[in-house]
Amino acid sequence: MSVDTAAVETANQEFYSAIEEADLDRMTDIWAHDTEDLRVSCVHPGWPMLSGRGEVLRSWALIMANTPYIQFVLTDVNVAVFGDVAVLTCAENILTAGDEGDSSFAAGKVVASNTFVKTSEGWRLWMHHGSPVLHGDDDDDQEEPG
Repeated sequence: MSVDTAAVETANQEFYSAIEEADLDRMTDIWAHDTEDLRVSCVHPGWPMLSGRGEVLRSWALIMANTPYIQFVLTDVNVAVFGDVAVLTCAENILTAGDEGDSSFAAGKVVASNTFVKTSEGWRLWMHHGSPVLHGDDDDDQEEPG
């Protein structure tokens, strides 16, 4: 594993830890700053694309304020580094507090692409795109696309 690959994986883990701990200050540090050539963007599952650091960070503040508990177990993590840009794909296996509060939990799965840019402060998140994985009762009977 290269130094850059390890650093991207560390930055990615910081991103998910910030969500789990509802730490908006930490989340703010993780995202890149908008420049003339670079605007951060984020697609939460079921949301329209958010563009610009302010809009993206407001969305995380809203999510954190309305999520009493969330835990991520990341699987299928793959990293590709291309100079000062890195793409990390993974499956987010998510456990959250259910509608009944502390006495119930809900589980779900999202596939995510996280694109990082190397800055003078280190690797910073440039784009996050999460897409839900839908499961039906007959998933085992479905054929693979192809």
